[in-house]
Amino acid sequence: MAIYFEIGAVLVALFLIYLLVRFLFNPLHIIANSILGIVLFFVMNSVFNTGIPITLMSVGVVALGGILGVILVFLLHVTGLGF
Repeated sequence: MAIYFEIGAVLVALFLIYLLVRFLFNPLHIIANSILGIVLFFVMNSVFNTGIPITLMSVGVVALGGILGVILVFLLHVTGLGF
């Protein structure tokens, strides 16, 4: 069980490093991606009725990850691992 936690921690760390590098090179791109991700998240919830609860944590993940964050939150919800 601990190995899954370690793999998850490494993946989250790599994702954060990726976001940091993208933000440093082009901050306008990451801001647009975040806004597009939040809009997509709310549209996906209202139009397709996915049932993902809109909490501070889910919106935070979407705001930090943008479209990839929406995909991550959706996959975590579908698999039952979170949200």
